[in-house]
Amino acid sequence: MKKEDAYYLGKIVKKYGIKGELLAKIDTDEPEQYENLESIFLESQGKLVPFFLNNASLHKATTLRLDFEDVNNIEEADALIGKSIYLPLSSLPELTGNKFYFHEVLGFEAIDEKFGKIGKIEAINDQAPQAFFIIKDDQNHEILIPVSDQFITKVDREQKQIVFNTPEGLIDLYRQS
Repeated sequence: MKKEDAYYLGKIVKKYGIKGELLAKIDTDEPEQYENLESIFLESQGKLVPFFLNNASLHKATTLRLDFEDVNNIEEADALIGKSIYLPLSSLPELTGNKFYFHEVLGFEAIDEKFGKIGKIEAINDQAPQAFFIIKDDQNHEILIPVSDQFITKVDREQKQIVFNTPEGLIDLYRQS
């Protein structure tokens, strides 16, 4: 599987017990959705490698306990600590309304209720405490808009558009530079 056909779920953080089970910290609002996984992909040397599971169960709020088919001892488990976990994009549940996955809206047209078309969504930076859309306008200037329900009026998947109601002065900041 190619990385662009998968999404990041989390990372293996430590061993659990002496039989090769591992704990994975997962990045999701609905961790119970990932109980009973049959397989996952682990990133190894830049490639996604499939691993089959005997069991996947919720350990704590955002931690999965993973029992791998071919990992039977502490030494084998040690080799997987720190590996990133991926799942196929096709396994994501479909979202509706103004809910969206970040990868889903890349390339969408950004429209402001006051200014009209402001550009295309090039990326979403979720490394900062507040995630934000990175939008490129027609002059290749960056416009940054926080990812916040209070600014998103509509997500139109058919037209590939997101309509924003941005705070007074936000778009003006970028139009003046």
